Amino acid sequence: MKWRPGLRESIALTVVLMTVAATVAMAFVAYRIQAGSTRERFEESAKAGFGADAQQANKHARWPEAPRVVNVADFMAGRIGLTWAIVNLQATSGPTSAVEGDQYVPVAKSVGVPDGPDLPVAEIDRVRNTVHVRTYTLDTVNTPRYAVVGEVSPNLVLVEFYSLRGLDAELSLLRKQLALVGCGVAVLAALLGVLAARRVQRPVRAAADAAQRLGAGALDTRVPVRGNDELADLAGAFNAMAQRLGDSIEQLRTKERQQRRFVADVAHDLRTPLASMIAATDSLHSTDAEDRERSAELLGTQVRRLSRLVEDLLEMSRFDAGAADFRPETVDLAALAEDAIALSAPGGDVPVRVTGDAVIVGDPRRLHTIVRNLVTNAVRHGAAPVTVTVDGDAPGHATVSVADSGPGLPPDLAPFVFDRFVRGDRARGETEGSGLGLAIAHENAVLHGGRLEVTGPPGTVFVLTVPRGTPGGRV
Repeated sequence: MKWRPGLRESIALTVVLMTVAATVAMAFVAYRIQAGSTRERFEESAKAGFGADAQQANKHARWPEAPRVVNVADFMAGRIGLTWAIVNLQATSGPTSAVEGDQYVPVAKSVGVPDGPDLPVAEIDRVRNTVHVRTYTLDTVNTPRYAVVGEVSPNLVLVEFYSLRGLDAELSLLRKQLALVGCGVAVLAALLGVLAARRVQRPVRAAADAAQRLGAGALDTRVPVRGNDELADLAGAFNAMAQRLGDSIEQLRTKERQQRRFVADVAHDLRTPLASMIAATDSLHSTDAEDRERSAELLGTQVRRLSRLVEDLLEMSRFDAGAADFRPETVDLAALAEDAIALSAPGGDVPVRVTGDAVIVGDPRRLHTIVRNLVTNAVRHGAAPVTVTVDGDAPGHATVSVADSGPGLPPDLAPFVFDRFVRGDRARGETEGSGLGLAIAHENAVLHGGRLEVTGPPGTVFVLTVPRGTPGGRV
């Protein structure tokens, strides 16, 4: 089975690998810089020592008591602990170095320089009053040596050898120290990786546990938000999601309760007209003409009531389905209110007061339904005088207020006055209303992007607020 690291292992491995890679890279760079600097100091020191020896050897080469080679060899022999060799290219200054292959044979040398040629001809020929540097490995003692070559006198070449064993030992120690530092950093990185993984995993695990509890139905589950990093953003996003989910489920539960009550209310409201219709239908078979006439009249009244109820139910179903038809156009609220009053309170004294610009954009049919319903309720369930006020002073919206002088809404009814099938005590004995009028009016106001509010006592005042909207478009 293929191993798949979890979140903690992935974070720990990532931290370790990144830290080790960075440490190795830094150690490599540090070693190269330190090794180059150390080697450079070694070479500069060797060149400086050779330069001082070359000056002294040049002075001794000019002494007339002996040949130049002898004088220089005597001087170099006094340099204790230094490995050297002399190559003579001119016969007049002493013995001449032989050439074997492409190398010169020294005419004089210190202890430690093996017998046989060890200086390439090309290196000697390229000296010519300059200092040339080359590293040699003398196989006889297996010791790497650093050679500094230069002329101390015309055609007389001095070679000094410096052991690289100390330099190599120093660089080897540096490599070991850097390796130990790298191992220590890797161990520390592993510990930090585990700690970082635990720190990251803890809130993630808390979020996972909270998600399980939320999925099990604990809608009040929340994750503590600490700090302002990405994990805090995750916790905040989870809490916001849980809040929205809880609100949505609560809304669904509320809708479910409303639907159950809706079905019960519909069944109750349908039972009365259906019972009346059945009784009236049975009375149609009576031989008494007057009874048949009353039964026909009752049957017609109940059919009309049932038809209105069905229309109201269909309208509410369209609102619930989001399929309500909306046809905006320019509407004069003052004229619309006058027409609604003429239909709702024919012959009644309901004045209309207008201030400002009463022209808006909306669906005239739905606005007419709202105002007509409000006026009808004020006339039937309120008390005179009833007044309608159209206020168009505000630049962004207009209001229509319908006020009566009745006792006002009971405190326990006011919060539910726009719910479906809600009726006041004065309306319960009536047979024409269905309790859906204000609910439909409220939905129509919301469809316009407005609101419908109620205040009182004293009296009852319904206020419709509608935005002005844009001609030819939705408000």
